[in-house]
Amino acid sequence: MVNPALMESSTAFLLAADAILFAHVLVVVFTVFGLLFIFVGRALRWAWIRNPWFRIIHLLTILVVVLQSWFRIICPLTTIEMDFRSRAGDIQYKGSFIAHWLEFILYYQAPVWVFVFCYTVFGLLVVGSWFWVRPGTFKREEG
Repeated sequence: MVNPALMESSTAFLLAADAILFAHVLVVVFTVFGLLFIFVGRALRWAWIRNPWFRIIHLLTILVVVLQSWFRIICPLTTIEMDFRSRAGDIQYKGSFIAHWLEFILYYQAPVWVFVFCYTVFGLLVVGSWFWVRPGTFKREEG
């Protein structure tokens, strides 16, 4: 017979792992779509894309990703998620539907240099966006 307290803790760890995975996907979506919104927003004259807080957080997010890739540091969100899955006895994503699909979207296989290159190029695009779409102006562009 399985100890009910053990099952409850396993469930709690799986839920925590799924929550971390979901947060991780949100960070990726923010980073990728943030840049897309900056470029589209310039064309459509969206004032909010110049918000300094949005732009600083966006820049810092990709900076962390680029530095992690250069120094071969595993993302802390991945480390925490894997720790929770390990504690639940579910390292291989045998868990929930959410975990299965978010894992499929977020984690993929390629040589390390591919990730380093892609993250670096993306980071350079984000830095470039600071010059093409300057942050800090809340007024709607004229002309």
